[in-house]
Amino acid sequence: MKKLIGYTVLMIVVVIVFPMLIVRGCDLSEEAPVPEQSGDEARDTPRMEDVMRDIYIKVYVKSEDEVKEMKMEEYIKGVVAAEMPAEFSIEALKAQAVAARTYAYGRLKKIYGSKEDVHNGADICTDVHCQVWVSKEEAMKKWGIFSAFRYWNKIERAVNETRNIIATYEGKIINPVFHSNSGGRTENSEDVWEGAAEPYLRSVVSMGEEAYPGFETTVLIRIDEFLSTLKKEYPDIKTGNDIMEDIKVIDYTEGGRVKNIMIGNTIMKGTDIRRLFSLKSANFKIEREDSETLRITTIGNGHGVGMSQWGANYLAKNGSTYEEILKYYYKGIELEIIKE
Repeated sequence: MKKLIGYTVLMIVVVIVFPMLIVRGCDLSEEAPVPEQSGDEARDTPRMEDVMRDIYIKVYVKSEDEVKEMKMEEYIKGVVAAEMPAEFSIEALKAQAVAARTYAYGRLKKIYGSKEDVHNGADICTDVHCQVWVSKEEAMKKWGIFSAFRYWNKIERAVNETRNIIATYEGKIINPVFHSNSGGRTENSEDVWEGAAEPYLRSVVSMGEEAYPGFETTVLIRIDEFLSTLKKEYPDIKTGNDIMEDIKVIDYTEGGRVKNIMIGNTIMKGTDIRRLFSLKSANFKIEREDSETLRITTIGNGHGVGMSQWGANYLAKNGSTYEEILKYYYKGIELEIIKE
């Protein structure tokens, strides 16, 4: 029995007391030094008050003919719901949220040449003139009972996880134009709109866009209607007996769209032809359907500048983050938290 007690005491000393003596011998009085942040790191770390700040924007709701003040993040949810298919990948929806927020914040700060009375005293409107917007109720009704909550929760996540993030170029808010489908390559800004070339709006290859249901569309138009429409826009235009002999494409943009075209004795822009005949894009080809009809085939949908939504979804499905998507379509930009 004495041997058993002695053995037990010995084990207590070895297992408990001896390790405690070793630990006491270690100097635990000093904590490990905390690495200091460099000036750049400190500046790049977003402040919680900036991330969580509520920003308000006045929105002219065209369907109700009423100006409403909304929280920016709630407004952005309605834009994403209206502008991009909710079934798209979450990273594509996040990219759309940042683009929409950047544009809205630019409108709020009046950097796009806007004036306060453009939309009945509002900063922005809910029409295609600015960005399309729908209420939560309208969006959920559109999606139907089986998808409504799932889609709205997905959009809320996309907006919440990019809260107050906007895109800038050299410290200035960009104009984050976007479109549905580029047809395979986006456009340089100056090839679509007059003015200085924007360094962040450069033509890039945009893959996976052929999955878009309206990738290629065809319009049939009578030759006499075609000519009368042109005559209204260009009163001095003259054409011969064979219209196909009178149509010659002069050059194409880097994105593959018609830049300039000659019809008869008149040179016009491809974007003008798109506008006059309500074409999906300026990437078109005019052919004869029969003796009285022309067939105009278009590729893609939209002006083609900036982010392609279908291209963004292709990148997202193949593993790109929203930051990578945005920096692919808007060259040289940075993403930052709004600071007011």
